[in-house]
Amino acid sequence: MYPQNTPRLSAQQAVEVHQPTPLTPAVVTPAPVVPAQPTTVPTMASVVLPDGRIVTGYAIPTAHPEPVTAKPAVSRAAVNVAVGGVGFLAVCGGLLLLTTFITALTALITQLITLAAVLFGGFIAVQVLTAGRHGGGTTVNIRKAVIKRNHFRA
Repeated sequence: MYPQNTPRLSAQQAVEVHQPTPLTPAVVTPAPVVPAQPTTVPTMASVVLPDGRIVTGYAIPTAHPEPVTAKPAVSRAAVNVAVGGVGFLAVCGGLLLLTTFITALTALITQLITLAAVLFGGFIAVQVLTAGRHGGGTTVNIRKAVIKRNHFRA
């Protein structure tokens, strides 16, 4: 059951248990804070209270809020969308005109090809039909021909 080289524990041998030692966290000391010297010395103010006491201290300047910028009546995004829409409509109109032009040009080319085929075909037909009349063959004039029982006698 056990391999031969494996040491076996007997009931008399003590088992050693090791507990991990907790580490103490490192103490981080903050850097010393050096107060910054103000660029100007604030003015001192003295106030005389109604009971005769005098209170002296630094005057606190009044905080002026930032001026609020006026928002435009229409946002920039809306203006950009509107201008883009107008440009898109202009392009679509141009594309519509372009496709109409291409369609008309295609129809014109088709009609020209058909016209050329009709004229060329007519020219060829005239040449074929008139070729038998102008041939150099023998002309036979038949007068008083008699046709009996599929025989032709002159």
